[in-house]
Amino acid sequence: MSEHEHDEEGYTGPATLVFGSDEVAVDVELRGYFQPIDGRYHWYGRVKANDEVTSRVEGGARTALLRTPTGQAEGTLTDQDPWGRYRVGGISTPPYRIEEPAQH
Repeated sequence: MSEHEHDEEGYTGPATLVFGSDEVAVDVELRGYFQPIDGRYHWYGRVKANDEVTSRVEGGARTALLRTPTGQAEGTLTDQDPWGRYRVGGISTPPYRIEEPAQH
C-alpha cells in the first residue's frame, strides 16, 4: 500500500439533499480526511447529474443538508463539471460514518 498525505474515508451511493423543507434524492461519491493543521474533518465529493439539483443551484441555492444512510451534514454546492455533477463539501462531522482513529 502506498503512503498518502491523508487517510481518506468515504461513501458512494444514494443520498438525499434537503433544501429547506424539500428533499431531492441523489447519488453521491464522497471522501474526507482529518486535517491535523486545523483539527477538523474536511469532506467533499460530487453529486451525480440531477436536473432538480441543477435548477435549485441555478436558482441560488448553495447550501443543503446532505443525508446518507449513516449520517447527515450541512454542505456547500459549488462548481458544476462538464458531466453535470456538482461538487459538494463541508468542514464538520461528515454525512457518513467514519471509523474512530486507533488509540496508540
